[in-house]
Amino acid sequence: MAPRRIGQILVDLGFLTDEQLEVVLEEQEQQPGALFGKVAEDMQLITDDQLIQGLSEQLGMQTVDLSEATLDAKVLEKISETMAQLYRVVPLAFDEDDNTLTVATCDPQNLSIQDELRTFLGYSIKMVIATETGILQTIGRYYDSDSESVEKLVAELANDEELKAAISLLETEKFNLTDMEALAESAPVRKLLNMVLLMAIKDQASDIHFEPFEDEFRIRIKAEGVLYEMVPPPRHLAFAITTRVKVMSNLDIAERRLPQDGRIELMVGGHPVDLRVSVLPTIFGESVVMRILDRSVVDLSLENVGMDEPTLVRFRKAIDRPNGIVLVTGPTGSGKTTTLYSALTELNDPGEKLITTEDPVEYDIDGIIQIPIDADVGVTFASCLRAILRQDPDTILVGEIRDLETADIAIQAALTGHLVFSTLHTNDAAATITRLTDMGIQPFMICATVEAILAQRLVRRVCTKCREEIRVSSDLLFELGMEREHLGDRKFFRGSGCDACNNTGYKGRVGLFELMVLNDTIRDMVMGNKSTDEIREQAIGDGMVSLREFGMGLASNGITSLEEVVRETIEGG
Repeated sequence: MAPRRIGQILVDLGFLTDEQLEVVLEEQEQQPGALFGKVAEDMQLITDDQLIQGLSEQLGMQTVDLSEATLDAKVLEKISETMAQLYRVVPLAFDEDDNTLTVATCDPQNLSIQDELRTFLGYSIKMVIATETGILQTIGRYYDSDSESVEKLVAELANDEELKAAISLLETEKFNLTDMEALAESAPVRKLLNMVLLMAIKDQASDIHFEPFEDEFRIRIKAEGVLYEMVPPPRHLAFAITTRVKVMSNLDIAERRLPQDGRIELMVGGHPVDLRVSVLPTIFGESVVMRILDRSVVDLSLENVGMDEPTLVRFRKAIDRPNGIVLVTGPTGSGKTTTLYSALTELNDPGEKLITTEDPVEYDIDGIIQIPIDADVGVTFASCLRAILRQDPDTILVGEIRDLETADIAIQAALTGHLVFSTLHTNDAAATITRLTDMGIQPFMICATVEAILAQRLVRRVCTKCREEIRVSSDLLFELGMEREHLGDRKFFRGSGCDACNNTGYKGRVGLFELMVLNDTIRDMVMGNKSTDEIREQAIGDGMVSLREFGMGLASNGITSLEEVVRETIEGG
């Protein structure tokens, strides 16, 4: 039997009238994805207590009044404050006999919470229902933010003699796979790794680095393009943490001599997070890097990429062509993929067929066929692109043009009426022409197919909470290649550092863009084998704004700092 609908249950319990039920249903239709109970609460037709009574009736779950609950400190330790806040849950009791943790939730319809907690904690999870207000008040009452920290956990682990002895035994004796797995599953190791993962995801970090050295084991988190070091855990934990990561990503824990790549798929707070894991043997152990792909923080819209209006208009005109090649260039981590995905999302129409081939597929887009590269079985960019052309596509995304073979097929695709997007690693838009010719592509082929080249970088935004005006130093002027009088009356800013930005002076990132559209003049210069500098000067004369100039504009508007512009751009580029 299908469960009774929550609206009808609330009517049967006398909390809503039939007329109010109809009103809430009409309002719910105007809010796609909204839950009935939440809509009724927002309309102040029912209380929080009445809603959980209805959910208890519908789901057959027990309710609990947290205002009267007294919680055991040992049970509270099972779930960190970060996890409790993220999932809006409170641990109530732990049964050691059957390894079951009873948890109060205010979101019982979200079945993934139970699975996620089971994955993170390694316990069976029993859920009971409490009000949202009760959950939040209990977290505030019982958890102490100052005591819940990586520093405290690291200190506890450093003094854990039992854990130290177990690791020492495994490192000196022959590998025992059962003991290694038990070590990886142990509560202290799980707790530290969970805390690091959740903190990184919460701070919207892009990478986590676990690095073994002779006398220390470092954990660094990359956020907004810069690495920040955490309090280093004890050196002896390197083996346990690495093993735990390998278990989570289904890698061979006994193999410690070869590089390995894996993947961890998590649901965190109800949204999917992909972790790409790379394990590399070093002389002092295995170095692990986890790339975080959090789909919930990416808004795939060209409007939100950060281009100014003139650049956006010209870029849209380039991607609206029926055929040709549009290239996006820049170093790793400069946002190329996000820009291309945003362009594909804009072109995603039932009347068009879009196919991508990527290494790896980073974000799923409905309506687009996406193919992952797997060189081990012969699925390379070149072989995949050949097969794609037999699938009757209109638009193709090739993750990266790495060699002449891939470039040749992309050019043939453009010549036969397809629109092709791809990426390259070059310093700026003009240098891309030289890079293509160095790969062996004939200048006339470049002229016939390449329509536009977008170079981009990411710079950190100045924190708006602690932003202050500065006088530009002579050293900075020298690096910019400018005299003080060139600044005119423009004002520049820097963040002094505050709690909102973790005392970095920066919060968030913004893109720098340089769009070169190939017109007849530039095509003639390409055919004449003109230098990169000459092509760049011509493009700027035709209206292209260089990366450095784009950055200067953002800096004078207080969006970024001059130091960031200097760090990410070269003079004239």
